[in-house]
Amino acid sequence: MITIQNAEIQVVARLSGAELTSVFDKKNGIEHLWQADPNVWGWHAPVLFPVIGRCLNDEIVVEGHPYKMLKHGFARDRGFELVHHTAEEMKFVLKSDAQTLEGFPFTFEFAITYTLSGNKLVTTYQVKNTGDKDLPFSVGGHPAFSIPFLAGESIEDYYIEFEQTENSARHHIDSNGFFDGRKTLTLNNSNRINITQTLFNDDALIFKDLKSRKVTIRSEKNNHALSVDFKGFEYLGIWAKEGAQYVCIEPWLGCADTAGQSTDFNNKEGVRIIAQGSDFSVAFTTEIV
Repeated sequence: MITIQNAEIQVVARLSGAELTSVFDKKNGIEHLWQADPNVWGWHAPVLFPVIGRCLNDEIVVEGHPYKMLKHGFARDRGFELVHHTAEEMKFVLKSDAQTLEGFPFTFEFAITYTLSGNKLVTTYQVKNTGDKDLPFSVGGHPAFSIPFLAGESIEDYYIEFEQTENSARHHIDSNGFFDGRKTLTLNNSNRINITQTLFNDDALIFKDLKSRKVTIRSEKNNHALSVDFKGFEYLGIWAKEGAQYVCIEPWLGCADTAGQSTDFNNKEGVRIIAQGSDFSVAFTTEIV
């Protein structure tokens, strides 16, 4: 485990998946990251790369050739290398190898950097094209934040507040994890979603057209809050296991496939493409209030 900290926050990550395992508010003694109870959901904050969501037939198609690709990609299951570590910053790198090339025929370097600044944690993803052809990919975060923050509260005391008043529909996925064309107006001239035991009975709330680029988890019963600022990301997923004591705030560049609509990976919805010798970076910020 690798640790960074300052006077306000202590953050721990592991080499496996470069996954965060703890985001601890030192001043208030609150652990904000879900502690991966395997009987509920055995992850803390998996990183999604080079796909987000599920692909049709669990494969991507590149120049007409299918390659096996499981839901959310392979990065979360791979060992990263720690290449930089100071008191308030740590950087992990995953490089393409023979194993990744079997299912993803592109050469890359994928870096994840965690940086503390006061009461904020900045998560930066950098993808570098080290090959001789264009590199298509998706990338996103999946951090699970524990609720309630304090003992004696319920998840139903909590809500998600959006930065702006929204009129936005959620895009539904079916039982296989694919978009099925259903949309439900979820934010109707509103900036708030109440967290309930049944909110995620029909899986994740996936938004594609939000004006807001910041959401905040708040309680009706205390003044603590946790915000995620996701400028640079096109999509936002909000999810938890039904009735679980956490909520995932997921900034995405990319999303699942639509049922019955197979396409070449270069043309997949939300995919970014990097030219040979170029790189791309995007970041989101978690702020503890």
